Amino acid sequence: MRNLTTTNDHYTMQLTLPLEEMEEKVVSKRNLAPTFKAYDNKQAQMILDLEMYIPTHHVARVIDEMIDAIPDHQLFAHYAGGGRSSYHPKMMLKVILYGYSQKVYSCRGIEKLLQENIPAMWLAAMQQPDFRTLNDFRGVRMKAFMDELFETMIGKLIADNYITMEQYFLDGTKIEADANKYSFV
Repeated sequence: MRNLTTTNDHYTMQLTLPLEEMEEKVVSKRNLAPTFKAYDNKQAQMILDLEMYIPTHHVARVIDEMIDAIPDHQLFAHYAGGGRSSYHPKMMLKVILYGYSQKVYSCRGIEKLLQENIPAMWLAAMQQPDFRTLNDFRGVRMKAFMDELFETMIGKLIADNYITMEQYFLDGTKIEADANKYSFV
């Protein structure tokens, strides 16, 4: 029942419009595909300078500066010469001290640091001595010049005004243990 002169074929007499049909016809203005940054972990990557990934006040930089201040002749005196080339003693000292600063005391743990830790890689100049070499250096070579090394480090710290030797304290307290009256802690 419609007036053919005033209405067209799409004229409806319903009081409400079906919203389901209207929603389907609305096209989203933001119909965009997601975008991602390029990622391919199989592609070869080249890092030109590891030093740029180390913050300026990182402990690795302090260790590097302290060990570089040691005169070479002081370390080279403990090497006989000849045979296969050894790792540089400054590099070995830096790596071992950095491991200690990271609470890694085993030679296998320090070896793992050299493979996975960027500051350790930088200190070692990408060289990777194995745990036996680290253990030999620490147990034989380092033991021989530890006292000289300590004196040199204290001298450097005094010269750079990090410490003063005006007052120092040595705690020699002995406490008797309950387990045995002859054992002291």
